[in-house]
Parts: sequence; C-alpha cells; structure tokens
Amino acid sequence: MTTILAIDDEDSILQLVEAYLVAEGYTVHTAPDGPAGLAAFRRHKPDLIILDVMLPGLNGLDVLQQIRRESDVYVLMLTAKSEEVDRVVGLTVGADDYLTKPFSPRELVARVKAILRRGRAAESDENAALSFPHFHIDPRRYEVTRDDTPIELTALEFKLLHILATYAGMVMSRQQLLERVWGYDYFGEDRVVDVHIGHLRQKLETDPTDPRFILTVRGVGYKFEDK
Repeated sequence: MTTILAIDDEDSILQLVEAYLVAEGYTVHTAPDGPAGLAAFRRHKPDLIILDVMLPGLNGLDVLQQIRRESDVYVLMLTAKSEEVDRVVGLTVGADDYLTKPFSPRELVARVKAILRRGRAAESDENAALSFPHFHIDPRRYEVTRDDTPIELTALEFKLLHILATYAGMVMSRQQLLERVWGYDYFGEDRVVDVHIGHLRQKLETDPTDPRFILTVRGVGYKFEDK
C-alpha cells in the first residue's frame, strides 16, 4: 500500500489531508514540525511527502535538502501565496511539485495521484532504451538518434541528456545535474552545466537559440521535452 507522510504545523490541515488521502486508500502518517518530520520520514519510508515550507524547528526547505541527501522520494511542497521565492527554491532543491495554500483537498488528491504516476529513474532499468517521438536514446550502446539520424555525443554529453530524458517533463536544477552527471564529490563551478547544455543544443536542436527539446526554466534549471 502507498504510504504518504504529511508534515505541517497546522493540525487542521493535517487532519484534512489525512482524511482525504485515507479515503483514497493511502496509508497516511503526519508530523507537526521539521525534526519530527525527518524522524517520521526515516521511520516510515513513505512513497510521497507533503511538506509545508513554514515549519517550526526546521523549515521545510531545510527538511527537503536533508531528505534529498538520503532519498529520491516524491515531495509535494505547500506554500503561501506570498512565497514565490520559496517555491522556486523548493523546485531547485528537488521538490516534485508545489501547491499554494489555501488549497482544495480534491486538487491535493489529484496532484498526489499525478506525482505517483511518474516514474523515478531508480524504479526502472537504468540501461533501458528511451524512445520519444523524435529521439531514441540507448544507454547500453551510448547511441542517440534524432528522427533516425545518429548524433555523436561525448560521454558526458550523453550522460547529461540521458538524465534529462529519464526525467522527461520534470525540471532538474543545476545542482541535481551536477550530482547525477559529474558526481557528488564535484566541487567546481555549477555554470559548467550551462556550458554543456549549450553543447547539447548545438547538436540536438534545429535552432539552438530557440530550443525545442532542452528547455530552460528560468531561475530553476532545465528540462527535456519531446512531444
């Protein structure tokens, strides 16, 4: 059974979230602050976490950073209307989606279901070929074709494209790409990601100045789309 952890300091919200998600057949655990939320995350190993930004003890962004050091669990952030910066930072740190308070419980349930339908790289064969309308990416052979035309990439360019394509449609921050492509022990300038994104666009895009497949999400990161 799918397990969800809700972390919020407003008891009324926790009760509302729990009632609606339990009615949908999910197992729900709750926590009232950051430290308790981290403890519950480690104890229950949830499939998805609903995480408020403004938490006592340890704020939601700090909790999210700690979670991302340990897990790829799905995270849906709850933010106030005035917390645009926090939403951007949350997506950069690694949130999968966000919902603005006050929210409709039905919208929350819909967001939860949509997130859980996504596939994590860790849940699939990392060597499986990826096929899209225009691109075919084969990690076993390190081969990429666009409309059946082979494209030559360096090993690093291939890894960067493969990670973006594995999470197609999802925004990945520079830090996430650095960790997954360059490694957790990389301590160089994060703008190296921009340079290699530029190289990829030169090879993959018809017009690199107006990219269609590798898109910039300003202030957050990059995503791959092929529709």
